[in-house]
Amino acid sequence: MSAQNDSSSSLTYNLEPVPEAELPGEMIEFQDVKPKIQSEPLLVDPENPQTPLHLMTPRESQGEEYLTDTLSSYTWGEDDYENILKATSSTKLQKEVTERPSWANKTEYLLAQLGFSVGLCTIWRFPYLCFHNGGGVFILAYATMMLFVGIPLLILEMAAGQRLRRGSIGVWKAISAWFGGVGYASFIVCIIVATYYSMILAWSLFYFVQSFQDPLPWTQCPFLNNSSVLDPECERTSPTIYFWYRKLLKATDQIDFNNGRPILHLCGCLFFTWLLICVSMIKGLRSTGKMLYISVLFPYLILFCLLVRTLLLEGAFFGLQNLLAFKVEYLHSMDTWRWIGNQILFSLSPGFGSFTAISSYIPRSNDCVSDAFIVAFLNLAASVMDTLVIFSMMGYMVTVKTRNCYTSNANKVMSMVGNGLLPAEANPPDSLYHNPSIIYSKWIDGLPRQVKYKVMQHLFICNRTEELQEVMGGPGVAFVTFTDLISVFTGSNFWAIIVFLLLSTVGLSTILGLMQGIITSLQDTLPSLRKHTNLLTVGVCVSMFLSSLLFTWPSSSYYLNLLDDYWIALALFCIVILENMATAWIYGARSQERSCCPTLRGPTSCSWSLSR
Repeated sequence: MSAQNDSSSSLTYNLEPVPEAELPGEMIEFQDVKPKIQSEPLLVDPENPQTPLHLMTPRESQGEEYLTDTLSSYTWGEDDYENILKATSSTKLQKEVTERPSWANKTEYLLAQLGFSVGLCTIWRFPYLCFHNGGGVFILAYATMMLFVGIPLLILEMAAGQRLRRGSIGVWKAISAWFGGVGYASFIVCIIVATYYSMILAWSLFYFVQSFQDPLPWTQCPFLNNSSVLDPECERTSPTIYFWYRKLLKATDQIDFNNGRPILHLCGCLFFTWLLICVSMIKGLRSTGKMLYISVLFPYLILFCLLVRTLLLEGAFFGLQNLLAFKVEYLHSMDTWRWIGNQILFSLSPGFGSFTAISSYIPRSNDCVSDAFIVAFLNLAASVMDTLVIFSMMGYMVTVKTRNCYTSNANKVMSMVGNGLLPAEANPPDSLYHNPSIIYSKWIDGLPRQVKYKVMQHLFICNRTEELQEVMGGPGVAFVTFTDLISVFTGSNFWAIIVFLLLSTVGLSTILGLMQGIITSLQDTLPSLRKHTNLLTVGVCVSMFLSSLLFTWPSSSYYLNLLDDYWIALALFCIVILENMATAWIYGARSQERSCCPTLRGPTSCSWSLSR
């Protein structure tokens, strides 16, 4: 008891003076007094740190009754709870926040967010979905859902990260222990996606290395072994598709890991990929920030150059016509909205926890609402620009393919006329070879009815619209489509180097964001790892490299497509739902609103102010 007396004797009590009656018999009028909050930390029991000690007055310690009214009619507001949290914050937490590293400037922070958001799925998935889901209608519906779903999700994760200064695991644990599993789910998703995403980056590096060969290896079919005969499988498809499946992937017809061994050139590219990632991450935010100036800004420059070049190609306008065709009936399809929601999750990438991790290194006074709008609209700009490039190039390719079909049919008719199988009046005019797109249809329509019937039995159908429908899906569409585009350019080696450097830098910036989410979560969960950042980075990269070797088997591309198309979307959908539940019902919508707009004048000044 003496220890308690010594501790309590050092306490000071700030008591408000009780007003005295001015006249005898006058009633004392009690006033509501707002209790003052002390800035000193609460005293705790060393044996039970979670329970604050009860402080007794000297009269209480001597066993005397000390009656006092412990209740006040003052109504506590949300600001008071904020003050309590500030007043009771421990010195250890303040030291931890102070010692946390930060981005060198706001530009590097935005580049990190944008680089993680604009990934390879922006390059191949968005044009593919746009083509099969209504063209311009898909872009309009995507922009609408981005405003009402995508951007609020970005604001939620950015605000949580910069407010609590934690990674994904630490943020959701701090909000509620019941929702700590959300952070662990995001952590696991980051690991799985980074594992197979590094394989896609390794494909880009393989194409980049092959771009220095002259002629390019995907521009012509190879010969069979020890013969002058071209590979018949390549002739049935195209050199670019043959190179993709047989030279790069060495794909098998069965999904079986027991079939074949790891592909050596993919193992080498994968090792170099993780070596590059490790070097970029090992020095922390300072080295990563400098790398982002190249890996984020350079792809936009390349995309703009490609857009200018493809718009000058023959048939580019035909491709853009199919893009800008507003097929309103697709808006009534649930599949269209399902794919739009999937693309929101894949393109803007909420639910991974990387936005939370990246935002935890920015001051709390940062305006995360503006950042979310900037990242979302720049992501949309990159998607639309890439779609314009792809559709212009597809228009050119089907135009060339249709023109070759016209000339092939004309040559076949001339050969049959020479052999006496068709009458002489079926001969095509000489002008057809100068302008086959216009003369071919006039020639066919001008034939007599019986001759036309005989001729059409031996001709291939040449239709640009039908040719345009034959578009492959999956991550391979970026590589096959761009290799087809490069093959027709003058100076194809130069354009090949530029394009695959584009794909490599886009993939690198995205995987750096995934790694930031992984390493930050580990350091927040185990603070002792912050003293060994370099060792932690190397250990994580080595482990991820060994895990990624699973995707170097001949049949592993099938598993990669299954993960990318089905598993990831469902996991992210569940994560973002739980994030919204934790934020709205536990952390509180009002608290989230104040976290989003710390520097603005009031809640109503925020662009996305919650309705009252």
